[in-house]
Amino acid sequence: MRRRLVISYLLLMVLVLVALETPLAVTLATRETDRVRADRLADATRFASLAGPALRGGTPGSLDNELRSYDALYGIGTAVVDRDRRTVAASPSWWPGAGSRAALDTALSGQQASGPESLWPWVDGPIVVAVPINDGGEVLGAVVIATPADAVRRTVTVWWLVLAGAGLLAVLACVLTAFGLAGWVLRPVTELDAVTHEIAEGDRGARVQHRLGPPELRRLAASFNHMADAVSDVLERQRAFVAHASHQLRNPLTALRLRVEELGPSLTDADGRAEHQLALEETDRLALVLDALLTLARAERRENQRVIVDAVAVAASRVAAWEPLARHRGSTLRLVAEDPAAYARTVPTAIDQALDALIDNATKFGEAGGEVTVTVRRHDGGTALEVRDTGPGMTAGQLGQATERFWRAPEVQNVDGAGLGLAIVAVLVDASDGRLTMRGAEPRGLVADLWFPAGPHAGAAARPASAGSAAATS
Repeated sequence: MRRRLVISYLLLMVLVLVALETPLAVTLATRETDRVRADRLADATRFASLAGPALRGGTPGSLDNELRSYDALYGIGTAVVDRDRRTVAASPSWWPGAGSRAALDTALSGQQASGPESLWPWVDGPIVVAVPINDGGEVLGAVVIATPADAVRRTVTVWWLVLAGAGLLAVLACVLTAFGLAGWVLRPVTELDAVTHEIAEGDRGARVQHRLGPPELRRLAASFNHMADAVSDVLERQRAFVAHASHQLRNPLTALRLRVEELGPSLTDADGRAEHQLALEETDRLALVLDALLTLARAERRENQRVIVDAVAVAASRVAAWEPLARHRGSTLRLVAEDPAAYARTVPTAIDQALDALIDNATKFGEAGGEVTVTVRRHDGGTALEVRDTGPGMTAGQLGQATERFWRAPEVQNVDGAGLGLAIVAVLVDASDGRLTMRGAEPRGLVADLWFPAGPHAGAAARPASAGSAAATS
């Protein structure tokens, strides 16, 4: 943007300079040419007055001496011709050039001739003037002067170079001024762009300085800050509401569950006891939903915090923690670590909670006798974790909806869960500047890939090799 503004200012300045300096350059060349032509015409008129008696008497007389002295003093060739174009007298440096013939034709017709009108630096040839020699209205001959134009061309060239230098200085001053003006105008826009990226990356407190630039951009910056404050306030209120509601609902839910449990001994028929058990299961399900909402609200608040963790050690601890439950559900859970240690930069507990949700889903929705594999490796400049199961997997349409809050596949509606696990994983991965991708496994099953930016390895102690083997389950 700044470059385009500077180019537009520079183009405008160049157009103005061309519009001003071109007529001035032409005027300077014409003026210098006219000055020399006027001087030569005056000299030719004087010689014509001296040549009249010489042409009438048929002898040059003192005319030869005048022409020789003029040539010696100024280095300008001069000739006197009669009406038959015979040279009556000429200076030593006289040489008839291309423009002399046309000038003589004009002079012998009774008119003064001079040319060219303007002498340009790139045009060769002398300045030629011719004056008729009259005697009582009769043209007896003509005086022709051919002036070398090198000095005139040098003078015109010097003037043009001065104009070009002044133009270049003006352009340089315009460029410097344009950069300063463009910077003054675009500084608020640049800062607005930077702050927008900071807010998009999670820094909700970033704001634009509203005292920079023109008044219109100052008002825009103030409006942007007001909008950012309003959006941040709304988001914070929403998260606070979810957290507070989840927390406050736990007390009445706990009391409700206790009262429902107390009703159990008073129920005697089988149908009543079945309904009582269903009521207890629903209260447990509601408690899980509240816990998930509270976890989600806390995860969204941790966007700006970053910690360095050993993904291999974290994965080993989560596999060890979930192995008994996986065995109880009829699944085999194991860990594959390609490196002794792989450090990742994430928000606090991001890998822990993400693996908890993914392993829980893999063992919960998998089939009995299935296998769940957690793989940790360095990949693409970061740390990658893969959770692969051999369950029924998901269709392409279901994969697109899997991270939506409260979404559950139709065939698992009767399985315990709130539909928030993958949503929490997506929030944690996004807050850590990572990536979450889900795809079908071959020949069947589901693969969830997590990728996190790599943390510094220098100075970090490698995890002992025994930890990986101890964490892997049979």
